[in-house]
Formats: sequence, structure tokens, C-alpha cells
Amino acid sequence: MSIPFNKPYLTGKEAHYMYKAVFAGHLSGNGEYTKKCQAFFQERYGFKKCLLTTSGTDALEMCAMLCDLKPGDEVIIPSYTFVSSALAFLREGAKVVFADSMKRNPNLDAEAIEALITPRTKVIVPVHYAGVACDMDRIMEIAEKHNLLVVEDAAQAIDSYYRSPVTGNPFPLGSIGHLAAFSFHETKNITAGGEGGLLVVNDERFIRRAEILWEKGTNRAEFFRGAVNKYGWVDMGSSFLPAEINAAFLWAQLENLDEIQNKRKALWETYYKLLKPLADKGYFQLPDIPEYATNNAHMFYLVFPSLEKRTALIQHLRENDIMAVFHYLSLHSSQYYKDKHDGRELPECDRYADTLVRLPMYYDLEIEDVERICLVIQAMYSV
Repeated sequence: MSIPFNKPYLTGKEAHYMYKAVFAGHLSGNGEYTKKCQAFFQERYGFKKCLLTTSGTDALEMCAMLCDLKPGDEVIIPSYTFVSSALAFLREGAKVVFADSMKRNPNLDAEAIEALITPRTKVIVPVHYAGVACDMDRIMEIAEKHNLLVVEDAAQAIDSYYRSPVTGNPFPLGSIGHLAAFSFHETKNITAGGEGGLLVVNDERFIRRAEILWEKGTNRAEFFRGAVNKYGWVDMGSSFLPAEINAAFLWAQLENLDEIQNKRKALWETYYKLLKPLADKGYFQLPDIPEYATNNAHMFYLVFPSLEKRTALIQHLRENDIMAVFHYLSLHSSQYYKDKHDGRELPECDRYADTLVRLPMYYDLEIEDVERICLVIQAMYSV
């Protein structure tokens, strides 16, 4: 039996809630299920304001619009990330300045940020790769020193935390920066029916405008709260609200979030335990979880010594009906952006692009499946 790389999880209640949304007669968004989902995130994680969006990309685009960038303003973004992290800011006329990853994991190297700051720098965008926190104390310290905004790209980071070495307190990812974006694409821990996202606003300065952008540039949200006696077009915006049936789908997932997370963590721990002996022998590196981060089990990846060794493993797994895939290509060397990049080498980003591979990880995967995958990998090394 083949093992795919990903399979979206259904709790069994998605269709029921979608049916209820349809017969409630409100399908266009911002109905009962939209409000329930937004309240869930605000109450569970302490986010100040949450707005569901049609995708994580749309949430990032709203973040970029809220940053009020001018042409030529600079935004620091890791090169080893999905294209949406950069596109959202390029669409606002900003110049993207790519930063390298850390040696220990693919996250943005916080110690490399300050050297990239110029008088035109306006925003830092830490991407919490695999749901593992960037060094947020250091990033926020730099941002405060230089009066910069921080937008957390938390697309993969639902239910993951940053443990501050300074205060000792855990902070949910997405609650630390001024703004944050989550994704509910079908490859994420929870999904809104294939696509979906969430804008998080932690700085009160941006709440009113966020609602306006969300409502196609109108102050409609204020009208329905009774704050104004009519509404009209007052700003830029777009159709960022998801349909109510997507919110209903997401609500079924949120009701089962703890169960989903516990199962994924058990799978992750099984991978780690069974593959550690091979990692100890130097065949590859296991995922790195810094002492300041928690693990939301979004992804289980391996980092190989070379492209050739990674390619050999992917082929070996496919010959055994197991689908494993690599991940991002460095954005600074992409066909679209390489002529716009300043020419700096970003060796760690390029290393991860060549050597990182992701193993199957989804709720319906069983411990026995993980054991089989690990046995196939062990057989490659005659262990």
C-alpha cells in the first residue's frame, strides 16, 4: 500500500456544519462560523484581533497593506520560504532584502538581520519554518531599536509557542509581532477546506484599518456594529473574506485541534526516535527544536550532506511506494528575482534548498506507517 506525502484530515463534522451554514442563509462570509473561528483564536491564544481570510497569502497581503509601505521601502525576509512571503510586500512596491537561514535550522538568522538594515528598512518578516519559532526576543529587540514593524509569517505555526528566555513565559506564535498571518491550506495541521488563512492584529493601531481592508475598502464592519450610521468606500481593500462554508469547515477542525495535535506529535516523536541512530552516525540531520521553541509537529524533515544523497533517498522511498518531497528553492536565486537580488551569497538557504527532504506527515498516518517508512530508510543504509 502506497503512503502519500499528505492527506487532508476530516473530523466527520465538516459536511454537517457546512450544511448548517447553507441553510442559515448566510454564505458570503462573516457569519456565525466566521465569528466562532475568530473568537476561538482570540480566546485560546490571546490575539487582539483576528480576521479569517481566503488564504494565508491574502493574510500576508493584508499585513503588507497595513504596513503602509512606499515604493523603495525595504522589507527583510528569509530567502528560504514560500514565494507568498515576498510577493505580498513586492505588490506594495517594497524592495525585498533576503536574509540567510541559521545553520541549525531553516529559520531566519536573527543575528544577520542588523547588518541588512538601512534607512529605508521598514519591516522584518520572520517565517516560523515547520512551526518552529524564530528567535523572537532578538528580532523584537532589533525591531524596537530601529523602529521597525514585525510581521510573523506563521503559516505553518498554528498551536506552536515561543518560550522567552528573558521572561520564561510561553507566547503563542503569531502573538508577538505587530501583525501575523496563518495558513489553513490542506497541507497544514488544520484546513478550511483546502484554502484559508487568518490575519492576526496585535497592535491596536492597525485594527480599524484591517477591518476596512478586509471589507473591500469599506467601513461596513463599523456600520454593522452601529459605530456609524452608513457605510461607504473609505480606503483600499479587496475581497479577503472567505465564504461561510469554509469557516464552517474550519470550525469542525478547530473543535478537534487538541486531538489532531496530539496525534501528529506522536507520529513526529516516532520518526525522531527511530531515525536518531542513523542521524547519530552522520547520514543526515534531524529537525532542530531550539530551547526557546515548541514543536507543533507540522513537518518532519531530514537534512542530508549533499543533493545527491537526498535524491537517492527520495528515489529509494518512491521505489517502496512512499512519497517524500523536497521543499523551497531559494527565492534570491529564482528566475523572477535573481536579477533584482543584490548579489550577496546566502549559503545556508541554498544548502537547505539542495539537501532538505520532507517525510509523510498527516493525521491519518498511523504509527505502523511511520515504522514502515523508517524501516525502508534503515534498509538503505543496511542497518
